[in-house]
Amino acid sequence: MPQEGWHVLHLFYRIERSQWEVLSHDEQIRAKTGLTKLIQEIRAIPQTQLLVFSMVSPKSDLGFMLLTPDLHVANACEKRLTQGLGTDVLSPVYSYLSMTEWTEYFTTEEEQGAKITAEKGFAPGTPEFTAEIEVYRQHMAKYKQDRMYPNMPDWQVFCFYPMSKRRNDGNNWYALPHADRRRLMGGHAITGRKYHGKVRQLITGSTGLDEFEWGVTLFAHDTYQIKSIVYEMRFDEVSARYAEFGDFLIGIQLPLDELFRRVGI
Repeated sequence: MPQEGWHVLHLFYRIERSQWEVLSHDEQIRAKTGLTKLIQEIRAIPQTQLLVFSMVSPKSDLGFMLLTPDLHVANACEKRLTQGLGTDVLSPVYSYLSMTEWTEYFTTEEEQGAKITAEKGFAPGTPEFTAEIEVYRQHMAKYKQDRMYPNMPDWQVFCFYPMSKRRNDGNNWYALPHADRRRLMGGHAITGRKYHGKVRQLITGSTGLDEFEWGVTLFAHDTYQIKSIVYEMRFDEVSARYAEFGDFLIGIQLPLDELFRRVGI
């Protein structure tokens, strides 16, 4: 078990049609029934979530997003899912391992207190000040819970991409003072808040775990909102100067019976 947070494993597969078509109709039914039972078993594991996607574009056919605190569980589930439709039917095309994490750029209680005094004139120790601080504490507790131990939505449109911060001579993110990095990330957050209720976002850390430094998972009801938030954020200085992106993968969350029909099995 990790000290804090959950492991997050994104898995993407191609369905090998030649292997699938070799199976008889009865064998195909048993394979789909077996995968359905496996998905249900994984979803029944405590503190574990498994989302399934029909992937859009030939980059992959089938996608999974697994969240679980235990790396052994993640490892076992990944091996079983890969064999979930039988030997060699699912061929892995991409995977990404990361962990939920807290942000180092949050507003501290001392900073929030100074802001309350400056903006509202409430002195520390007064009932009004104490009430405002309590609202801040509740907000931060929920925000941290949502980042570290999220409950993933059933919104249909899914987008995943990995990213890193540049470390070249001209734009080295890690050479910037913390105050500068925090200011830049604050501007990024302002852009993100414009999409509240339209896009759900989960940022997971992967430094030391995979080839990029973060994984970004987005959910929306409308593809337009995914496209819009990613495009608008490109103009934020933190992205324009310091961001490097991997491939984008788009999928759709569907009930399993409909998903099977969609992917052609």
